[in-house]
Amino acid sequence: MRPQLTSPEAHGFGSPTSSSSSASDRRLSALARHLGDSSSTIMASNDMVSPSPTSASDANSVFAHIVRAPEDPILGVTVAYNKDPSPVKLNLGVGAYRTEEGKPLVLNVVRQAEQQLVNDRSRVKEYLPIVGLADFNKLSAKLILGADSPAIQENRVTTVECLSGTGSLRVGGEFLARHYHQRTIYIPNPTWGNHPKVFNLAGLSVKTYRYYDPATRGLDFQGLLEDLGSAPSGAIVLLHACAHNPTGVDPTIQQWEQIRQLMRSKALLPFFDSAYQGFASGSLDSDAQPVRIFVADGGECLIAQSYAKNMGLYGERVGALSIVCKTADVASRVESQVKLVIRPMYSNPPIHGASIVATILKDRNMYNEWTIELKAMADRIISMRQQLFDALRARGTPGDWSHIIKQIGMFTFTGLNSEQVAFMTREFHIYMTADGRISMAGLSSKTVPHLTDAIHAAVTSFA
Repeated sequence: MRPQLTSPEAHGFGSPTSSSSSASDRRLSALARHLGDSSSTIMASNDMVSPSPTSASDANSVFAHIVRAPEDPILGVTVAYNKDPSPVKLNLGVGAYRTEEGKPLVLNVVRQAEQQLVNDRSRVKEYLPIVGLADFNKLSAKLILGADSPAIQENRVTTVECLSGTGSLRVGGEFLARHYHQRTIYIPNPTWGNHPKVFNLAGLSVKTYRYYDPATRGLDFQGLLEDLGSAPSGAIVLLHACAHNPTGVDPTIQQWEQIRQLMRSKALLPFFDSAYQGFASGSLDSDAQPVRIFVADGGECLIAQSYAKNMGLYGERVGALSIVCKTADVASRVESQVKLVIRPMYSNPPIHGASIVATILKDRNMYNEWTIELKAMADRIISMRQQLFDALRARGTPGDWSHIIKQIGMFTFTGLNSEQVAFMTREFHIYMTADGRISMAGLSSKTVPHLTDAIHAAVTSFA
């Protein structure tokens, strides 16, 4: 039997024991369920799957039985957008920053770092260790936990480079499925569409807790506390560190403290998804506060970080998984087992993106320039919120749209229903996810009037 890290104490990273169930069996079962669900969904929905004509050559293929899968609900928005020839089309679906001119942005500081790396003739393309680039890992832990974090000073944190936020979540989920005594993870309702898929396929059982209140378009704090209060002791809880996706609704610091007290009293294990540090408020430290108050109490937690949004390194797939443990010895043993998760998955991570991040984080001038560019991105998104709110109010669009300026981060949960969304796509060529989530980063001063017209028409046509 493989050594397991379970314990009835704290959160179970204490002593090696053995587990009676096979993590690989659980993952295979989850995969079978996932594929089964997908197949039944596909077969049941004619508009999701277009039957393809079967040629004689197709019939000879061992894969001839395979049906066409539906597009990813988020990435599929861009596919539909790209097929639309309309000159006024607008893509507010995928979460990627755009300039006022609607163009992708490469930060100046990122270009500087890349040039510096290219000019260094001593750099080679050798494999990184399984855990990734050492400087990147140390600097990433300091960025999210704070340079003065006792957990870092006491060597209680193990950090490994992963494939952006998604990879960090998957590695963390699979580690927990193998070595943690509770295999149920509670995720907020709603949450990022990839969360349940990632954790199911990692071998965890996924349940939800209340988070968003459609009536107020704000936080259902009482529901959240009730659901976490009734969760079994030791369960894993996924928390969005800031800029909740898709709602843009975050707890206040006072509410975070209540969440922390409740979770610690029930020995619930926090797993933070930090995809927007600095990108929400414009302050790296403010956006990290929820994570830091959990770490400050000496308890254990997991943190998945992504540099896609805050450094604009979307395609470089740069992220980190940090696991905060009770002692340095436990952290060392945890890292040894995380390496066994990574090795058969992708062996080791890529070097380029992590080198960009490390170059910026360890140079004071480059770091300062990054914070300025980061705040400029955050401020532009905040400005778009205000402009859209003002335009809807000036237009007299029915309803209270104040949630647009109360929410934070890249996304706004508009409250528009799927019928209204379909109308806006059909009549105004505006693309967004069916749940009414829009990416504020894809909006500009020039396109606010077009979006305002579309929302007004949708709301008045489909009350």
